[in-house]
Amino acid sequence: MKVELEADKCVASGQCVVAAEQVFDQDDDGIAVLLEERPAPEHLADVREAAAVCPAAAIRLVEQ
Repeated sequence: MKVELEADKCVASGQCVVAAEQVFDQDDDGIAVLLEERPAPEHLADVREAAAVCPAAAIRLVEQ
């Protein structure tokens, strides 16, 4: 799976970091930062949850 983040859509809610702190972080303005474009298999469930709870739909998952 590949993770894509549209940072310009981010509303700085931090839900992605709560769901998948291994894959997402926030910058000083609270905007999401993608740490791992291709997360490890053990983090995939957390990444799916992060995408599902993102209030701005800024996270896209590309299954490969």
